[in-house]
Amino acid sequence: MRKRKERVDRGIKARSEDIFALSSPREMLYLLLPRAVPVIGLLGVGPFLTPYWQEIFISTAVYALLALSWDMLVSVGLLSLGQSLFYGIGSYVAGSLNHYFGIPVLLTIPLATILGGLLSTIVLLPVSRLRGIYFAMVTLVLPLMFSRLVEATRILGGTEGLTGLSPFPNKWVAYYLIQVVLLAVLFGFRRILASDYGLVVKAINDNDRSVMSAGLNIHWYKAQVLFLAAAVGSFAGAFGTHYDMFAGMPGFALDYSIMPIAAAVVGGTGSFAGPLVGAFILVPLSEILRALGALRIVFYGLFLVVFVVALPEGIFHYMQRKYHQFERWVEIE
Repeated sequence: MRKRKERVDRGIKARSEDIFALSSPREMLYLLLPRAVPVIGLLGVGPFLTPYWQEIFISTAVYALLALSWDMLVSVGLLSLGQSLFYGIGSYVAGSLNHYFGIPVLLTIPLATILGGLLSTIVLLPVSRLRGIYFAMVTLVLPLMFSRLVEATRILGGTEGLTGLSPFPNKWVAYYLIQVVLLAVLFGFRRILASDYGLVVKAINDNDRSVMSAGLNIHWYKAQVLFLAAAVGSFAGAFGTHYDMFAGMPGFALDYSIMPIAAAVVGGTGSFAGPLVGAFILVPLSEILRALGALRIVFYGLFLVVFVVALPEGIFHYMQRKYHQFERWVEIE
């Protein structure tokens, strides 16, 4: 007798998707638990971390913001290979405002977030009509162009960069600032895509011709999504600048482009929670493997291959499926 495995939604999932979830504490807990885990994990674990792991968690949150920014662009059909463009522009804007004009940290970071988002949008807007590999190639080349421009013209400190920038009052301010912003971006982006606006954004990614035939300006929507993603990446750059007290060419490094993509692929694209999970796996793993020296890249690459092959859907989607569904064997007639 032959059997096959089928997946069935849990009864509590079906009941919790309606307003009747409010009538059962168990169903309310079922809904709140996945949302409470990242909040408690990011905000509650801080006091128990050593200074070394605090540094790693801060660095991980920066990469997670870039990964969320990348996932936001993908949701509208813009495949980016240059998140370092957003990071570098935000870094230089914040560093310039502090270095040349003496603006304090509390103002440079929000200003750099908005101005960096606007500058990045203006730079990429002419090529936002491109799709797939064509847009990706442009985003890959632009950070390299900007870094070579700084090196050749020696503007903004040249190869030495802008040093002696104002730091955060203490590491706890820096830690909780980046974690709170990360949570706000995570839940904010998920809420946006769950709204009617998000339906239009997803439709542009699926079939932009149909959206255009409905009388909607898809290029205006792309510009808005591009600004949101660029602003998040610019915030990460502005934060990193004041945390390191330095703004320079390393802000355009490929690490800020490759790691967010790897985190999104490992965690699972299209969910925003997936890139967050992927970042908090890959970045600490990279630090743990640092003790292996040159073999670190070998084991790191092997880890990526295993995850991509074994879980092509991503870690988050796998966990989400296990949480909402159960599997059982049924007979085939």
